[in-house]
Parts: sequence; C-alpha cells; structure tokens
Amino acid sequence: MQQLTMGQAVNQALREEMLRDFNVFIAGEGVGVSIHDNPLMPTAGLLKDFGPERVKDTPVSEAAIAGLAVGSSVMGLRPVVEIMFNPFVTIASDMIVNHAAKLRYLSGGKSTFPLVVRMKSGAGFGAGCQHSHNLEAWMAHCPGLKLVMPGTPADAKGLLKSAIRDDNPVVFIEDMMLYFIPGPVPEEEYTIPIGKADVKRVGSDVSIVSWSKMVGVALKGAQILAEKGVDAEVVDLRTLLPLDRETLLTSVRKTGRLVVLHEATRTGGFAGEICAIVAEDALNSLKAPFRRVTGPDIPVPFSPPLERFYIPDENNLVEAVLGIM
Repeated sequence: MQQLTMGQAVNQALREEMLRDFNVFIAGEGVGVSIHDNPLMPTAGLLKDFGPERVKDTPVSEAAIAGLAVGSSVMGLRPVVEIMFNPFVTIASDMIVNHAAKLRYLSGGKSTFPLVVRMKSGAGFGAGCQHSHNLEAWMAHCPGLKLVMPGTPADAKGLLKSAIRDDNPVVFIEDMMLYFIPGPVPEEEYTIPIGKADVKRVGSDVSIVSWSKMVGVALKGAQILAEKGVDAEVVDLRTLLPLDRETLLTSVRKTGRLVVLHEATRTGGFAGEICAIVAEDALNSLKAPFRRVTGPDIPVPFSPPLERFYIPDENNLVEAVLGIM
C-alpha cells in the first residue's frame, strides 16, 4: 500500500478521474501556477499533463469561479473548481446556495448538475481569521448540497472520486494541515460512498465523534484515555451531508456516552446537530450528558501561541471525556 499525504491523494484522484472522463475539468485561482507545483499540493503537475483547456487558472473572483461551475455543469460537463479557502466561499455563496443546490430540485429531478467545489479549511498555518475560519455548518444548512470533510488521505481519494462521479453538487473541504501528513492509500481503483461514516477505533465506554483534522486529535485522545482505563470509540463522520445517522446512533447506544469534537466555533457548530439527533433518537441510552469540544467563539488568531490556544487538542478532549465518566 502506498504512503501519500492528503494533497497527493487528492492529486491522484483528480488525475485518475480526468483520465477516466473527458468531461471532468479543473478551474480555480492558481490551480496551474508555480505555488501549486509543490508535489504535496493537490493540483501539482496537472496543467502540464492535461493542458490549459482542462486545467484553468481563473481571475481572482470566487463568484465567477462558482458561476463557471454552475454554468458548465448545466451544459453537461463535470467541473471541479477550487475556492482557495473556506471563508472565501461566502463570496461564492449565491451561485452555490441559490443555484447549484436548488437546480435539480427545481427541475423535478429530471436534470443532473454534477459539480465539485473544493476548498481548504482549518487553522494551524498562521494565515489569520480571513483564511482559517471553518464554515461547514453554513454549508450543512443548505439542502441540495452534499458536504464531505475527509480526515485521512485514503478517505480523501475515495470520497473525491465519488464526488466527481456524483450527479449532484458536492462541497469538498480539505484541511490544509492534512496536505503534509502521510497515510496509507490503496493502490488499486476504489471509491468510498458519500454518506457513510467510518469507525476509526472501536471502544465501549464513550463515543468520540469527529471529522477532518480533528479525527487525528480524537485518536490521540483515545490513546491517552486507554492509558487511564477508558475505552473510547472514534467515529469519523467523513460526510456531514448526507449524515450517517445509523453509525452515529449505533455507537452511542453501545457506549452510552457522547463527546463531539470539531475545530469550528461552538455556537451554531455542527456538533449541536449531532447532539440533537442523539437527544431525539437515543436519549434513553445515555449514561451521562453529552459534551462538545470545539473552537472558541472568536475569530481565528494570527499569533501562533493564540492560534494554538484556539485549536482543540487531545488534552481538551480527554478532560471532557473524563468529566462524564
């Protein structure tokens, strides 16, 4: 099995899907320029291999990029466009929320609108609040979109291939810090179904539910908890829309405890939705109140020490779990 970073796994997925289907093309700010020639970055080498007709550098206009995606999808192509950073999606939200997410519904399901909107997210690389804010809860509030947030290179590759083949619009969010962390990726052809969670660690005492970069934090926390006699199960949702309620509820009914971990700010964060689902459908299984471990309700700081304070870590997680044991 090959060892790839998430950036390399995404690159491999893009390359394979472009070879498989001529209707797939890539567009976005700087997807073909030198900064992306770093071999760990997702679009490295693709301009050279596929040419400017299928790898398109765009103007610095997120609204135009999203409009390109919607228009080309309507005409039968399968665009994969990149909005550089998660907060920039606010500028593109009209096309994504008011058009991409609604067109299939407005057609009565008779037409398909395949497109993927990729974007980087997450704090940890000193880019400040305008680049690092996690807005997955905003996207999850929009019916008609699918929302994917992988936490490992293998999941990123398999899910991105599924997203490109999907006949609906998919928002695909990649945590920037994961571009540089290697992991095992199958060498054979494979896809991962959108909407299926993965139990990354089996346990019996508490369910830790997370996604994206925080899955690694959850696994570190689970190891510390094991040394303290607590057997934690780690559930990686991988997809927020559609949500794998069955895996979530099965885990919580087994362990009787729930801690949700995400980097996004607390108020209105997706952890609240997960807790609400458990309260509605598995309340009688709970042995203790659920807990949320999240980023604080502040803009992401630029200062490295303050940024480290902002990002939830395994110590925050362990404290929350021990508090309900």
